[in-house]
Amino acid sequence: MESPRNPAYIVGCRLTFMGSSHSRIQIAEKDLHTHLKARMARRGVTREEIEQTLNEGWEAVDAHPGTQGKVSVLAYQRQWEGQFDEEKEVAVYYKVVRGSLVLLTVKARYGKNFPRGQR
Repeated sequence: MESPRNPAYIVGCRLTFMGSSHSRIQIAEKDLHTHLKARMARRGVTREEIEQTLNEGWEAVDAHPGTQGKVSVLAYQRQWEGQFDEEKEVAVYYKVVRGSLVLLTVKARYGKNFPRGQR
């Protein structure tokens, strides 16, 4: 069964080095397990938004022990579920297993004036 807890499903998100001190996380389609894809579709989050959040977001203070998370607030300026929203807050939760990033789930909130954390 595909699950982020299934050791056979541990895939590594690739780091791309952008100079001597910067690296970026790149998410491939194979990094998106069935559970995560379902949450992305239901919550309106794209692979690119996950990458942006992991690379530019701040630490999620609500992550469970042993789990890490990143949060970002993105300009949205569109309708979601019949309501116009200025911003989208994206939270990505993951674990690091044997040196690889394992994506667990993603959350999204729509609205405006979301608090920003420190990067």
